Amino acid sequence: MKRVYIFDTTLRDGEQVPGCQLNMVEKLQIAKALQELGVDVIEAGFPISSPEDHNAVVEISKSVTQPVICALTRAREEDIEAARSALRFAKRSRIHTGIAVSDIHIKHKLKTTRQEVLHMAESAVKLAKKYADEVEFYAEDAGRADLDFLAKVLQTAIKAGADVLNIPDTTGYNTPADWSNKIKYIFETVSGIDKVIVSVHCHNDLGLATANTLAGVLAGARQVEVTVNGVGERAGNSSLEEIVMIFKTHPELGFDTGINTKRIYETSRLVSRLMHMPVQPNKAIVGRNAFAHSSGIHQHGVINKRETYEIINPEDVGVKLSSIVLTSRSGRTALMYRLNMLGFQVDKNNIDEIYAKFLRLADKKKEVTDTDLYLLMKQSKDQGFYSLEYLEVSIKLTKLAQARVVLSKGSNKIETFAEGNGPVDAVYKAINQALKIEPHLEEYLVQAITGGSDDIGRVNVQISYDDRVFYGSGSDTDIIVASAKAYLDAVNKILIKN
Repeated sequence: MKRVYIFDTTLRDGEQVPGCQLNMVEKLQIAKALQELGVDVIEAGFPISSPEDHNAVVEISKSVTQPVICALTRAREEDIEAARSALRFAKRSRIHTGIAVSDIHIKHKLKTTRQEVLHMAESAVKLAKKYADEVEFYAEDAGRADLDFLAKVLQTAIKAGADVLNIPDTTGYNTPADWSNKIKYIFETVSGIDKVIVSVHCHNDLGLATANTLAGVLAGARQVEVTVNGVGERAGNSSLEEIVMIFKTHPELGFDTGINTKRIYETSRLVSRLMHMPVQPNKAIVGRNAFAHSSGIHQHGVINKRETYEIINPEDVGVKLSSIVLTSRSGRTALMYRLNMLGFQVDKNNIDEIYAKFLRLADKKKEVTDTDLYLLMKQSKDQGFYSLEYLEVSIKLTKLAQARVVLSKGSNKIETFAEGNGPVDAVYKAINQALKIEPHLEEYLVQAITGGSDDIGRVNVQISYDDRVFYGSGSDTDIIVASAKAYLDAVNKILIKN
């Protein structure tokens, strides 16, 4: 197996997304998660850009010891000096320096000449080489550069001492065939290319970042620059989880990354939560629907043999189980499978009558939940479910949020009080106290259903308990009430199961 090195830039390129900025504690959390995931290089920041970014690289260098810690610079002395300072505690340090090489960048951004670009590239690499264990040189906008000039710049960087050459498709312009040919051209043209690692850094402006990254590796690149969930400038970067799972799913390609894939889903959720950037449901590998099946034909196939419709075992990326979503398109096999999971003894001899009732219900609803199934099986709501009777939340800027919750089940009522780091946290802690249960909140997503200031909000939650995952949803004009309903919907499913 040929080794492909994983260069993660979630904390640098990923954090440049508007609204996704992280504080120091959050950056350290992600850096440690990336170390556990098994990435080879963490690009921890751009030290010259701000004191906070400089300090983040310093602290990550102190706390994370296994991956190479990398700092980005421009081809400027002051940038490289800042990177040197920030990386002083790194066990293995890398300065990532470079300059734009396309004519449009040279003329309109740098306002200089090709000759000056060559001089700046050489000077930057030589200076960085004095200060770090490794030097990586990036040729910005290589995807639109003149190939002969690109080769000259890369040749200059190698002679100056670069250890890694980063070939970025900065604007996501290239198609996989074009990109493959450009990487091949570099290998065929640049003298000494066999003495360095060639890296590809692809953006997703045309939705081709992962495809181009794969094309680059097939053409000879041995480092890929990626982000968790594909976060990054504009439409994002090549997705770490996608490229890693391509190699794992296709062993015939002969590439290994060293990534602990069972930590992919957990890391994805951490990044999503801390960056306040929800993962789209249909996102490959880590989206909520990546292992969900609603078509009756697909459900029947997956239940009988997972591989009929899943090329990845969910457990390989840290997902506990495939999800069988019951809708009007679901068949008897899926319904029987779900009911048996809920503890009802259903077989082929008694499924027809139940299925007829299920279809009538499914025609009225977009999705049939476990709660619906419990009622369908003629279990009394008063016997099995808690509902939200009363909710009062108090928020003071200088204190923890407080929540008083009254839950009812039939004629019984439970009242609890709890404090939390915000109103939702307080409400969830109150519900946990009332029901003497402590599930782990995996995902919390708010969606607007209508428009205007009196918007109806829908909240979807995913919680885990006893090695199982449960989903809940709730709607209300008050988002705190919707949050409580969603959480209670999920918790009720745990209580049914238990």
